[in-house]
Amino acid sequence: MPLCGIFFLYFLFFVFVFSSDLDTDDDLNSDDYEYEDEAKLVIFPDHYEIALPNIEELPALVTIACDAVLNSKSPYRKQDPDTWENELPVSKYANNLSQLDNGVRIPPSGWKCARCDLRENLWLNLTDGSVLCGKWFFDSSGGNGHALEHYRDMGYPLAVKLGTITPDGADVYSFQEEEPVLDPHLAKHLAHFGIDMLHMHGTENGLRDNDIKPRVSEWEVIQETGTKLKPMYGPGYTGLKNLGNSCYLSSVMQAIFSIPEFQRAYVGNLPRIFDYSPLDPTQDFNTQMTKLGHGLLSGQYSKPPMKSELIEQVMMKEEHKPQQNGISPRMFKAFVSKSHPEFSSNRQQDAQEFFLHLVNLVERNRIGSENPSDVFRFLVEERIQCCQTRKVRYTERVDYLMQLPVAMEAATNKDELIAYELTRREAEANRRSLPELVRAKIPFSACLQAFSEPENVDDFWSSALQAKSAGVKTSRFASFPEYLVVQIKKFTFGLDWVPKKFDVSIDMPDLLDINHLRARGLQPGEEELPDISPPIVIPDDSKGTISCQGTCSEPLPCSAGTVTFFHAASDIDESSVMQLAEMGFPLEACRKAVYFTGNMGAEVAFNWIIVHMEEPDFAEPLSMPGYGGAASAGASVFGATGLDNQPPEEIIAIITSMGFQRNQAVQALRATNSNLERALDWIFSHPEFEEDNDFVIEMENNTNANIISEAKPEGPRVKDGSGMYELLAFISHMGTSTMSGHYVCHIKKEGRWVIYNDHKVCASERPPKDLGYMYFYRRITS
Repeated sequence: MPLCGIFFLYFLFFVFVFSSDLDTDDDLNSDDYEYEDEAKLVIFPDHYEIALPNIEELPALVTIACDAVLNSKSPYRKQDPDTWENELPVSKYANNLSQLDNGVRIPPSGWKCARCDLRENLWLNLTDGSVLCGKWFFDSSGGNGHALEHYRDMGYPLAVKLGTITPDGADVYSFQEEEPVLDPHLAKHLAHFGIDMLHMHGTENGLRDNDIKPRVSEWEVIQETGTKLKPMYGPGYTGLKNLGNSCYLSSVMQAIFSIPEFQRAYVGNLPRIFDYSPLDPTQDFNTQMTKLGHGLLSGQYSKPPMKSELIEQVMMKEEHKPQQNGISPRMFKAFVSKSHPEFSSNRQQDAQEFFLHLVNLVERNRIGSENPSDVFRFLVEERIQCCQTRKVRYTERVDYLMQLPVAMEAATNKDELIAYELTRREAEANRRSLPELVRAKIPFSACLQAFSEPENVDDFWSSALQAKSAGVKTSRFASFPEYLVVQIKKFTFGLDWVPKKFDVSIDMPDLLDINHLRARGLQPGEEELPDISPPIVIPDDSKGTISCQGTCSEPLPCSAGTVTFFHAASDIDESSVMQLAEMGFPLEACRKAVYFTGNMGAEVAFNWIIVHMEEPDFAEPLSMPGYGGAASAGASVFGATGLDNQPPEEIIAIITSMGFQRNQAVQALRATNSNLERALDWIFSHPEFEEDNDFVIEMENNTNANIISEAKPEGPRVKDGSGMYELLAFISHMGTSTMSGHYVCHIKKEGRWVIYNDHKVCASERPPKDLGYMYFYRRITS
């Protein structure tokens, strides 16, 4: 029997059998369960069940397939019962906790972090009464980690989360034991600071429900709370289950698969992609993308309830009505986040960073000449002018999204904002409830104007003067993409380096015209700067050496040369890495910044981060120089994305000398960013890569097309056209930081807006287009 036929006749599933020693009258909420898992093979259409293992009744090929499934390390199988929620342990510090008699009394409201003024995710230290913000605790809320810093400084072990205190208990965390714990004496410990636990209610700001004025938060507006949203069913209306802070992934993927080019590239090629999938499809990007796209677009997992079920639901309370199920992207998330220090965690992430990470994966794993991410690709012309000589330099770079600054100074309701701030401070001082929020209203035209204005270039080295000089830079579109992704730069750092978010309303247009931002190139009367490289000065105490070859006249990181740092990973200054990590940057990005700046200190490394933080591989692990590693490092230093570089011929020659085909070597190097060791692992993990001749020819043609594209970027890789767009979708963020909060997506389908909120898909009544974070615009064809 051919292998493909097995999947139509046999269906393998697991039955988890739970047994309990409790009687029926005992507490059914007890966690004292014994469990065992049982595997069965079901033969359709007769639904005949065979318990496994069973080598007597089954063909050898089926037995092998069953064993492979049972022994697989898929994301689903990794969720064993050890990960279930267990009973919290009693802290060993609870009985003899020392509390300082410092006179601290905690008010019933108006809490804020003593170090950064953050007003959410606040923790009360049970020893000295300090109120400080958390970082990434078991509730996944965001913060700046000041509670943990305080523990490291003082050694006070226990803290309770404000807003969770009720007569039944509260969330208590032990820094010393590094886990959530129980405090049997919590009421006594709270009373020490004037908190009566028996009269507390679990609210985030500490106010009783009858003390809270009706306020409309961004959470309610963006999720359209308070409106009766009609569920949507059918093809294209399938939600994605939240796996624990995975809403950033869900929102991006819903927007991605609303674009026809991605639908055709993956779902449209489903038979071909599945036929060429490797022996382990869980480790193949194209298979996982196609599987996810089919789940979202087929409608098989988004079917409306039967008529009889609707009749039953009429008399049900809203909270008891069955919810839309959606599909679980667990296997997809496991693959795309593999080896990524941030996306592989269960913490909240930046949707914009994940979008660029996904584009990077699409580029690396494209099949043949088809690359759906080309719809986002455009060229940016950067014009830098020396203010003293008035000479200019024009350069072009590839980008995938437009970052729009928030022009706070252009707010149209400044008087309201000033009055609100005064009222808020007065309410805090008098420990009264806060006034209704006033959000800054920013005209979109002001943000677009801020984008197009010249900006100063720090430490500009003028090749005409052979010295540092003042310089200004302007950016324009050398081409317009098929789909324009606009990111509102809502997240920034304050003067104290604490991340903050602009809570603003921007009147984003449904129709967008940016034709006036078209680049014009060198103009008559303009004189170009000479192509002379600047001198490179290395501090005497810096570790390693730097070499630069090229014709650029910019300070490091340069844009035309190749910069290589020669020092081992063990030489990286970990103190500088931790200084950057404390600012909230991904750890791997901090290591790369320190490495690529030659251990010159946190300040120099921070400048590297600012330059490179928008690159798709910004947070990916550091690749040490070696076969292809140096090339990768150099590309990362001077700002190249590395998405469309042809793998170095010398590395291809090494792989082909081992007996592998050239197309195998090219595909493997593209998938591993030209790293020789990883490329060999890729080849051995894809033994089925013996394609037919047509596919090989197609790959070779794609290689030639890439070489042409590198020589002439305005070729077929850039889909230039008009700068007129219409709004297709937008992703909104709720919360104070990209590392906390929640994402939802609104998409315009069949003439109406639809909200995708994890597994829930409903017709939108009031799409909050003014509060979005990322916007997807589609070009209007004439």
